[in-house]
Amino acid sequence: MDKIIKTITESGSFRAYVLDATETVKTAQEKHQTLSSSTVALGRTLIANLILAANQKGDSKVTVKVIGNSSFGHVISVADTNGQVKGYIQNKGVDIKKTATGEVLVGPFMGQGHFVVITDYGTGNPYTSTTPLITGEIGEDFAYYLTESEQTPSAVGLNVLLDENDQVKVAGGFMLQVLPGAKEEEIARFEKRIQSMPAISTLLESEDHINALLTAIYGDDSYKVLSEEEIGFVCDCSRERFEGALITLGKEELEAMAKEDHGAEITCQFCETTYTFTEEDLEGLIND
Repeated sequence: MDKIIKTITESGSFRAYVLDATETVKTAQEKHQTLSSSTVALGRTLIANLILAANQKGDSKVTVKVIGNSSFGHVISVADTNGQVKGYIQNKGVDIKKTATGEVLVGPFMGQGHFVVITDYGTGNPYTSTTPLITGEIGEDFAYYLTESEQTPSAVGLNVLLDENDQVKVAGGFMLQVLPGAKEEEIARFEKRIQSMPAISTLLESEDHINALLTAIYGDDSYKVLSEEEIGFVCDCSRERFEGALITLGKEELEAMAKEDHGAEITCQFCETTYTFTEEDLEGLIND
């Protein structure tokens, strides 16, 4: 079971979220059949979005768009406050590694662009905020967004590790934020700890990476767990939703599809599920 754990220091000056998103990213890889670099880029975006959505209240939805101008194209993700996330990457086939170490490369193939966050509070007036991509590594771009756009100094670590067959082995991460009222000596202590903590990939390879992340973040500082919630890759597409989309095309367009194509197939970008509408199905929509 994947999960996100929300914690706060006893002093109330710092909060941290830690995630195990292994099965979530595995599901995304299986649905989209992504190659190594594309898997990692998509997985990092899903994890970042889960963190953002966990920061919201009510029934809000958060869309993250990592818009690059290089090999990956755009990475799109939607998450809600119930721990559900979905997403896709335009180019599934980027598979580039360092020759010497086999390390999967991401940043150089994102290119220049923007980190866009759209928060829908259900009021009909979604809020959009945009920051430039700094490195293309996504975790660093996410931290920059939190600090610049939300005015909350943040440290972020997130990654996806693959096995020898380029299948997802482990995925997860953390976010640490400074809260109002934090004392200078506390800030200095946490900054020093974050700067000296092991690489996120090393922490994720620990036998109990959730505990390893919490120990690396808090050290000897006392903290309490606020909540532990399930997360997962879930797409809310449906045949009924795509029927509604077809109806918006209008009667003439539907008649042309029925007569010339003898039906229609629609594939959901987020989960690759294909919905087939026969000629009779289209005629039924036309008549309705």
